[in-house]
Amino acid sequence: MSLYGMMRTGGSGMNAQANRLGAVAENIANANTTGYKRASTEFSSMILPASNGSYNSGGVETKVRYSISAEGAKVYTTSASDLALDGGGFFIVSGTNNQEYLTRAGAFTQDGDGNLVNSAGYTLLGYEYNEGVDPTVVVNGFDGLSKVNLSSDGLVANGSTTGTMGANLPSGAADGDISTTSLIVFDSQGNTRILDFNYEKTSDNNWSLEIVDRESGTSLATQALTFDSSGVLTTSPTTVTTAAMTGIAGSGADLGAIDIDLGKTTQLGYKFNPDGGTIDGNSPSKVAGFQIDDDGIVYVKYENGKLDPRYRIALANVQSPDNLVPQSGNVYSQGVNSGVIVTGFAGSGDFGSVISGALESSNVDIAEELTAMIESQRSYTANSKVFQTGADLLDVLVNLKR
Repeated sequence: MSLYGMMRTGGSGMNAQANRLGAVAENIANANTTGYKRASTEFSSMILPASNGSYNSGGVETKVRYSISAEGAKVYTTSASDLALDGGGFFIVSGTNNQEYLTRAGAFTQDGDGNLVNSAGYTLLGYEYNEGVDPTVVVNGFDGLSKVNLSSDGLVANGSTTGTMGANLPSGAADGDISTTSLIVFDSQGNTRILDFNYEKTSDNNWSLEIVDRESGTSLATQALTFDSSGVLTTSPTTVTTAAMTGIAGSGADLGAIDIDLGKTTQLGYKFNPDGGTIDGNSPSKVAGFQIDDDGIVYVKYENGKLDPRYRIALANVQSPDNLVPQSGNVYSQGVNSGVIVTGFAGSGDFGSVISGALESSNVDIAEELTAMIESQRSYTANSKVFQTGADLLDVLVNLKR
């Protein structure tokens, strides 16, 4: 065995233990870092060729890996913009270079522009809602994603465009009997108007509906309603559209055409019984905050209690999360061995649910790290003794010449 080889082996062991101590130091330093994933050092032997007459000592190689797939404990907070994931997946964020990354660090707050930005400066990405329609996810890429922005103007009003009205019409009513109910709707400026629904029986199993604007007395729509012998509505389609009113006197606002679904209307041997109806739109109201549900839908909340969906947070995952490449700020980029990035929504497939008002703590166990530190310290000392012994033997060999 070469004495130089012995010293190189001891140096290799010291270097390996130094790498392990470096990983331990990083873990302890980030024990309280939101979303941090523990680093661990794996050792593998390095064998050198040997002959019958001599032995060449090898060494040891190290590889640092991160326990990215291991979830940390959830810590609950008082901020609705703090987000954690219960299950698989990562938030998609963008850096100052507009490059997309994956992260589990969900300590988001609004910046000066209203964007949700975490403590490392990465901006949360999601899909915009288009007139309340659930967005379509791009499974194999980040196209269509935009910054989740919660800035909003002061007062917001929306005119009514769709609604429903159901009622039971008494089958025993006489021809010409009229039953009336009403529905409050909103014009383009958020003013309320009352629409009266007048149901008149014309013959057995046949009724006529007239929708009238109460204040002006204007008839906005009429609809014939026909029922079968079981009292089920057979009129098709079941939706009636009211006429629009423009330049309403006293306000100058418009009341747009409203599609009202009558599908829940029945004719049974019971008294006239309207279900109250539903309508979209709202009166002028200030933004009072926001809410994020388990599916990652971001709602703007108004003072009147209305929730307006603005975004749906996108999630991403890979086949081998532990092989993602860590970057500064607790974010990860795709690695050669991590697999293809797949995007989706919370609660679907392998993606977990979003928890608002919570953060995922690091998965570092301080006791385990201190134990590893002691082990590495002992191993480092033992390897240094090997190196020192080789140096002493080399001194003996050199002194033979003297």
